[in-house]
Formats: sequence, C-alpha cells, structure tokens
Amino acid sequence: MLSDVAWADHLEVRYGNHPVWSDANFRIRRGEFVAIIGPNGAGKTTLFRVLLGLIRPSGGRVEVLGGPPRRGNPRIGYVPQSHEVDKDTTVEAEQLVRLGFSGNRWVPNVTPRQFRAEREAAETALRSVGATELARKALGEMSGGELQRIFLAEALAGQPEILLLDEPLSSLDLRRATEFVALVHSLVRSREVATLLVSHDINPLIHHLDKVVYLANGRVATGPPREVLTSERLTELYGAPVEVLRDSRGNLVIVGGEDSHQDEAA
Repeated sequence: MLSDVAWADHLEVRYGNHPVWSDANFRIRRGEFVAIIGPNGAGKTTLFRVLLGLIRPSGGRVEVLGGPPRRGNPRIGYVPQSHEVDKDTTVEAEQLVRLGFSGNRWVPNVTPRQFRAEREAAETALRSVGATELARKALGEMSGGELQRIFLAEALAGQPEILLLDEPLSSLDLRRATEFVALVHSLVRSREVATLLVSHDINPLIHHLDKVVYLANGRVATGPPREVLTSERLTELYGAPVEVLRDSRGNLVIVGGEDSHQDEAA
C-alpha cells in the first residue's frame, strides 16, 4: 500500500479577515498524480504555498513528508508559475539543472567529486524529460515547451518525493500541453513521486489523474475525477447550479458556478 506524503484535516487559510478556503481534507500518496483545479482567485497557488511552508494555515492541520511544512524542504521539487527568461540569457540548460541538485545555489570552489555528482544528476534529470540534446543550449534561445522541460528537470535533479507544478501548461498549445502531461505522468509512475499540478484546464490531464482537488467559492472537494467532476458535486461546491458536459471530442465542459467559467480544451 502506498504511503501518504501529505495530508490535511479541516485545513483553512485566511489573508487577514478574508477567507481563501476552508475545510480542506485530502491525502496525497506516493506515486499519485493530482490536479489542482478551480477558477481564478480560488486559492490554488495558496495551497502550494502552504505545502511549501511559505504561509501558515489559519486553522486545521497539515503534514508534509512526516512533519509540518517547512521552507526549503529539499524533498520537494517545485516549478513556480512564471519564469522570466531574458532572450539574452546565456546560462545553459545543464547549468540551471545542476542548481536543482545543489539546492538552487551556486557553490563556489566545488571539489571534483561534487562537480561530477552535480553533472551526473543533471544528465539523469535531462534524460528523464527527453532533453539531453538541450544540455548546452542557452535558456534565452529556447521555446516555451523546451523551457518547461528544463524547469521540470531542475525540479527533478534533487530526486524529490513530492513535485509541485504551478500552471506549467499555461504557455503551451494543446499538442505541447498533452505531450507535457504524458511526460509528467510517466515520471510519476516510474519514480513514484507524488505530483500536484495546478491547471485551469482539466482536459489534457483527465485520463492520467488519480485524484482531483477542486477549489471554488471558498470550499474544497477532493477525490477521483469521476467523483468530483460531476454536476451534483460541483453544484454543492459552488452553491449554485453547475453542469458538467462533454463536447463532441469527449472534453469536459463545466458551465455555471459563481463565474460561469469553462474548463475546456482550446
């Protein structure tokens, strides 16, 4: 039986007097692929900030890898939502990925043994995301899809037990998004790394997921996609009528709720 790597019990977060969400209950197990879904402003990135130990919850309990969340936990790999890469940047992919192994800091005067360990870890991580040929390419010369693979490799270089990916699909077209999700799914299974991926669009993910954490209207619903992504469950979550439909391509379309948003593939 797979062990829990993170769990929450009646978790609540507030910013000042403003509640973001409350009564979040979930268990994330080793080797699970989990989507964090919901409309803008629902608190998806806030959940990551809690798990990373960057903000403290206002109520309830949360545990990550056997203890309270803490900043800089090397057992967590994190790819933030936005990466500003200047087109003039000459840093090469392997150099960036090596930082993931050394704790995201340049270490002066490394020994030959340390350098070999860093380089081997970087080569392994680049190979795992199918980016070996990009090792010597400057970040400023890369496409959005290439950069996402490099940032993923950086997060994997330290061999994390939990991987947090914040909106990695936002800059990708449908084909590249589908390819990236398939890559992440293969890594989840081969490495047994629990992976939480924030996305506005459920469709590239739906066939690969073990679990969904859906945030809306200050509430949280968690479970397998077939249980959470239903008209009845989302109507309860939003406190307003919601319909979950399928279009002619089999994509889910979520209509209604507080902002009438749609989670549909472009």
